[in-house]
Amino acid sequence: MVELPGGPFLMGSEDADARPDDGEGPVRQVAVDRFRIDATTVTNRRFAEFVSASGYRTEAEAFGWSYVFRGLLPKSKQHSFARHVEAVPWWIVVDGAFWKQPEGPGSNLKGRLHHPVVHVSWNDANAYCQWAGRRLPTEAEWEYAARGGLAAKRLPWGDELTPGGRHRCNVWQGAFPALNTTDDGYLGTAPAESFRPNGYGLYNMAGNVWEWCADWFSADWHLSHSPDNLTGPPGGDAKVLKGGSYLCHDSYCNRYRVAARYANTPDSATGNTGFRCAKS
Repeated sequence: MVELPGGPFLMGSEDADARPDDGEGPVRQVAVDRFRIDATTVTNRRFAEFVSASGYRTEAEAFGWSYVFRGLLPKSKQHSFARHVEAVPWWIVVDGAFWKQPEGPGSNLKGRLHHPVVHVSWNDANAYCQWAGRRLPTEAEWEYAARGGLAAKRLPWGDELTPGGRHRCNVWQGAFPALNTTDDGYLGTAPAESFRPNGYGLYNMAGNVWEWCADWFSADWHLSHSPDNLTGPPGGDAKVLKGGSYLCHDSYCNRYRVAARYANTPDSATGNTGFRCAKS
């Protein structure tokens, strides 16, 4: 884990391409206490150690299925699954998909032990954190960490997505969702220590996989509550996710920006969602 000094920072954005309902703005000064955070997302290797030691069974395993991006499935199977999400047909319901079989039966973790674990719900992530003597970061802590000491920048390294033509994160290149040129080297997840770390030595705070935060999601809670050690509301229907994933693209989802936020129910699992731990 990396120890961060905490203190005040500028949280949120007023970016013209932010989604109004996400509640990113306004830019405001927020303070967080000193804390520690994982340099990388929790990997398949680390999650396997947890499962081996505790016998834990993820929610995707209990449900018997999870969401897999169509483009990661063999072409012979891409159109053989009857169930998909109507509004986003690139998400396929795959029976038997879970963290150890990321694309369903027949897939495995060979060559991916150092990739982030996926198909983990908020509840799964929280269970791992409790086992490890840690916790999920608050959204404010996560954003403070992602900024790497920079103020009011779109990304962990600055404002340009590819400064000097160099890829700094794993997001979609090409025309989403039909063509990914994989110019950054990856179609799905990348190893957790890929690309250059930010100013705090943290890897992949943009792209690769969405990361669960401790907070319940609200678009306006922060407008009427103290900015010091800010947390979300005491309850809700969905939890905050930050950082974007390998599926993010400006034409569809540019939420790989550090201020961007997303929400999903705490029992949801997908092939592009993981987490990292924090500690007070």
